[in-house]
Amino acid sequence: MYKMIAIDLDGTLLTDDLLISPGTAAAIRKAIEMGAVVTIATGRMFSSAKLIAQQLGITAPLITYQGAMIKAANDGEVLYERSVSPEIAKSLIEIAHQKNIHLQVYQDDTLYGAAETDKLVAYAKAVNVPYVIEPDLMKLAQKGFTKLLFIDEPGALDGLQKELQLVFGEFAYIEKSKTNYLEVTHPEANKGNALLFLANELGIDRLEVIGIGDNHNDFELIKAAGFGIAMGNAVQAVKDIADYTTLTNNDEGVRHAIDQFILEPEMAVVTTEGSEEHAQLGRKKL
Repeated sequence: MYKMIAIDLDGTLLTDDLLISPGTAAAIRKAIEMGAVVTIATGRMFSSAKLIAQQLGITAPLITYQGAMIKAANDGEVLYERSVSPEIAKSLIEIAHQKNIHLQVYQDDTLYGAAETDKLVAYAKAVNVPYVIEPDLMKLAQKGFTKLLFIDEPGALDGLQKELQLVFGEFAYIEKSKTNYLEVTHPEANKGNALLFLANELGIDRLEVIGIGDNHNDFELIKAAGFGIAMGNAVQAVKDIADYTTLTNNDEGVRHAIDQFILEPEMAVVTTEGSEEHAQLGRKKL
């Protein structure tokens, strides 16, 4: 019944230790063997997502940078890209400098930092990507950025998010991917828009798509998918709009969802309209 499944990484596919359980990996491979299109929908850069895709045998185009870029897993062809304008990028660099908040930027699938800070080093290690030091981020900003990422204490970022949304809300998508990560992308760049674009490119109807996520930046993904699944550890806002809540990321929630709705579809029969029976299933929470 479902032909495509888009899975967030951090807090969803990955455990808190940034691992994928053998059972979850096996379920994903089996779903692919059965003909389902499995893709990743992450805020991470393409090079980081590609490493995980290769590990799982995922060959579908990958949704990366919060939906700012969709890139073919095999040949690296860019199918979709939206970048933050040079003007907005320069303003954000100035704000980060004034407030002394760590900011790292992404351009041409390269991670840049103005200095080798503990936050930059820790981030690069966690997502398994290299980084480049460029003291003059303003010079890079002339081409615009795929994404900008502020890293700081949750309280500081809460205030910053409100400020940025007030000033740049019409010109940028500003959302948290973790309590200490505030990400800025093009206003059209979110996981929901990217999911719908990719599904259309593959000739798959929205109602045949499952989206799985856990955090605020997955809100549009869950909403756009024909069947949205929240992780057991998801923020309440995501659970509130999801059709189903699975187990946590540490309890193989993704594996459970794939078993229920891809590998054992008879357990999730709905009408072609996705109407009342779908709604009843959506109200069933674990």
